[in-house]
Amino acid sequence: MDQNDGFHDSAQDNAGAFGRPPLRPIKVPRFRLPNLKPRLVLRVLGAFVAAMVLLSGFYTIGPEEAGLVLRFGRYVRTAEPGLHFKAPLGVEVVRKVPIQRQLKEEFGFRTVRAGVNTEYSTESYLDESSMLTGDLNAAVVEWVVQYRIRDPYKFLFEVRNVEETLRDMSEAVMRRAVGDRTVNEVLTIGRAEVAARVQVDLQELVNEYQMGISVDQIVLQDINPPDPVKPSFNAVNEAQQEREKLINQAQSEYNREIPRASGEAEQTIQEAEGYALNRVNRAEGDASAFNALYDEYRKAPEVTRRRMYLETMSQVLPQVRSKVIVDDKVRGVLPLLNLDGKGGK
Repeated sequence: MDQNDGFHDSAQDNAGAFGRPPLRPIKVPRFRLPNLKPRLVLRVLGAFVAAMVLLSGFYTIGPEEAGLVLRFGRYVRTAEPGLHFKAPLGVEVVRKVPIQRQLKEEFGFRTVRAGVNTEYSTESYLDESSMLTGDLNAAVVEWVVQYRIRDPYKFLFEVRNVEETLRDMSEAVMRRAVGDRTVNEVLTIGRAEVAARVQVDLQELVNEYQMGISVDQIVLQDINPPDPVKPSFNAVNEAQQEREKLINQAQSEYNREIPRASGEAEQTIQEAEGYALNRVNRAEGDASAFNALYDEYRKAPEVTRRRMYLETMSQVLPQVRSKVIVDDKVRGVLPLLNLDGKGGK
C-alpha cells in the first residue's frame, strides 16, 4: 500500500469516525463520436444541396402580374400567373411586371399614406408644378397620371428608366397644354379640356417611344395661383363674379320685361287690326245693303218706302210700354188716355 492509499484510508476512517458517510469517487461518462463513413456524409450533403437547388428553381406569378424569364440576360419567354420552374443557380432570372394593376405618377405633391385620412408630403415640388399660362400668368398645377402596363416586354427593354421618361413626357405635355390657354380657362372652365388634351398627347408620345403603356386618365388634382399673388387673384375673381352676377340679374329682368311688353304690344296691335277689319267689313256690308236697298227702291219706290216704314215700326213699337191706336179721322185723343195710370207714349 502506498502513501496515497494510506491517506485515503485514514480519511475514510476519520469521516466514519465523525459520523459522516465516506466519500466516493465520481465517474464521468465519456462521449464517443459515432463512426461515420465519409462517403455517406458526402451523399447526404449532396442530396441536401441538390434539393435546395431544385427548390430555388420554383417561382410563383401573381394574378395581376406577368413574369419575363431571362436566360443569361436574354429574354426567352413570358410566364403566366401560377407556379413555374426556371433554371436555378442564376441561369434564368424572372422579372415580375404588374400588368393588371393601375399605376400612377404624382406631380406637384406626393402621397405619404393613402386611406380615409390621406397624408401628403410637406415638401415643396414647385419646380415641376409651376407653369406659365398663355396670357403670361403663373399657375401652380398639380396632377396625377394613371396608367397600365400593356406590353411588359416593351416596358422593360425598349426604354431605359421608364418611370422617369414618363414623368418628363407628362410634364412637357402639361406645360404645353397650359401654355396654350389663359389662366381663367386653366382654373375654371378649361380644366376638363386640358386633362383630355394631355391624355391624348401623352398617349401619342408613349406609342411613339414604344413604352408599352396605356394612359388611362389624367386627373387635375388642384390648380391655384402662386401664394404671393393669391390675395390679388381672389379679389379679381370676386369682382368678376360680382360683375357676372349683376349681368345675370339684368339679363333676367330683360328676359322678364321685354317679352311681356312685346306680347302686350302685339296683343294691342292685333286688337286694333281686328277692330279696324270689323269696322271696315261692317261699313262695306252697310254700304252694300244700302246700295241693294236703293236699287230696289228705284224699281218700286212706294213699295220700298212702305216696307222700310213697316220694318222701322216693327223695331220701334216693341219698345213702347203703352200704345194707343186711333183712327186718323179722330180729332182728339184726350178721352182715350188713362190719366190715372202711367202716361202713354
